[in-house]
This record gives sequence, structure tokens and C-alpha cells, in this order.
Amino acid sequence: MQKDQLFTRRRLLLASAAALGAAGTAGLVVAGDEEAVRTAAPAPVPGPQARQAPLKSSAFRLQPLTGDGPPRSAPRKLKVRTEPIFEISARGRQMMLTFDDGPNPDYTPHILDILAKHDVRAMFFVCGECVEDNKHLVARMAEEGHVVGNHTWTHPLLTTLDRAEIKSEMARTSDIIEDAYGERPQWFRAPYGAWNRAAFQLGAEMGMEPMAWTVDTTDWDTPGTDTIIERVEGGAAPGVVILSHDAGGDRSQTVEAIQEWLPYLLDQGYHLTVPHRRL
Repeated sequence: MQKDQLFTRRRLLLASAAALGAAGTAGLVVAGDEEAVRTAAPAPVPGPQARQAPLKSSAFRLQPLTGDGPPRSAPRKLKVRTEPIFEISARGRQMMLTFDDGPNPDYTPHILDILAKHDVRAMFFVCGECVEDNKHLVARMAEEGHVVGNHTWTHPLLTTLDRAEIKSEMARTSDIIEDAYGERPQWFRAPYGAWNRAAFQLGAEMGMEPMAWTVDTTDWDTPGTDTIIERVEGGAAPGVVILSHDAGGDRSQTVEAIQEWLPYLLDQGYHLTVPHRRL
């Protein structure tokens, strides 16, 4: 089955992911320089907002490694979770923007341009096969202070793979991210939001925390620019993690929508942030 066909099945797969534990008791991660914690989180609702202070992306720049760089460092193993993180701390009216499935040369540069225009950082959960031909875009993400996470190599449904196959999908992607970004990823997102025990265990062994989302823009279903904008603006609230996509199909609606909803979030006073780096 081709990758684009898999994306059209996402609506059904998301429903099955809920049965696997992608809903229910949610995790919470604190962004910035605070420690990560876990707690039960209620369903998000629109709420009060706060103004964002300007970011200085140069303070977060990383130096991408080259082929002649030092050998790969062993990741720090983490405690194995039983469900992914769904929200971030609402302190300071924080929110987080995430983009899946890229990088894509047709859409990712436009999204990066818009984020740079508004001095905003985001998380990009990338697929290894897409990084392979677009390492320069991942290097740009590092240069501009964005956080890059692991979204597997080929975007498979992990619940259909055995442990060795899942490990290969994750490990290969972490390797190529390190080559392009300058360090190994510290975050992992399961394709389709379909998690299983092996994904949680392997992610922890590779030093990655599992990150889900709170609000799905449904841009993967190309519902129309206005619908995407309505989902973001209607779901905006402190602590929310927004899911969008910069690849996996025609993402022109996503690019058009972010030009509208991103200034809106900033004007409403949201502080858009990313998780802290674990040293």
C-alpha cells in the first residue's frame, strides 16, 4: 500500500488508536526550562490567553553534524510510559504547534518562513525517508530553533509490525535526524496516534518521550482552509498541543490556514513554545 493511501485511512485509524489508549488519562509536559511531569488532563476548552514575548531564535541554534563528526552518543534511557503526553503546562498561557510527516520541499519551507516571520518555534515530527532527500530543511529547523522529533521511517501503522520492525523504523530515523539536525531526537510520535507497548518501550530505550496532541486540525483530510482555521481557533486554550502536517499529501490548505490562525493566536496573547532540551 502506498504512503498516500495510508493517509486517506487516517480517520478510521485514529478511532482505533483511541481504543489502544491514545485517549483517557493524559500526560502533561512542562515546556521551557522546567521539569517534565505527568498528571490527568481534562478535555481542552477555549480559555483566557496571554501575550507572547519575542523569541530570539539564535539562542537555540544547533550545529548540524557532518559525515566526519564524532560517533553517535548513546541515548539516556527513560522511564517507560503507558500513554503518550497530550498537553503541555498551561503556565503563562502556553501552547505548542506541531507538524507531522515532513519535511517536504513544497510545503515545509513556507511553514518555516511563516514561523520565522512571527518569531515562533514549533515541533516537527519527521519521517526518515523524507529527511533523506531534504536534510537541508532539517538543518534549517535546527538553525531556527525548532525541535525535531521521530515519526518513524516510512509512517507505518506500528500495531501491525513486530518489535524488530518497529525498532528499525525508529532507530533509522533517529540516526538520520542526528546527521541532519545535529543531535538525536528526544521526542517520538507514533503514526496515526496508534501506540503499543513496544513503541513505548523502544522509545524510552532510545531516549525519546512519547508526544501526542490535543487538537487535530484535520488538515490531513484537506477539509478546506476555513475549517482548519476554525479548528485551531476554536480549540485554542492554555496547554493545548496543535497537530498539523507539512507533508503526506497536498498541504497547500495548511500553509494558507497558518497564515491566518498563527497571527490570531499571537494577537490573543498565546505564548507558543517547545519542550526544553534534556542535557
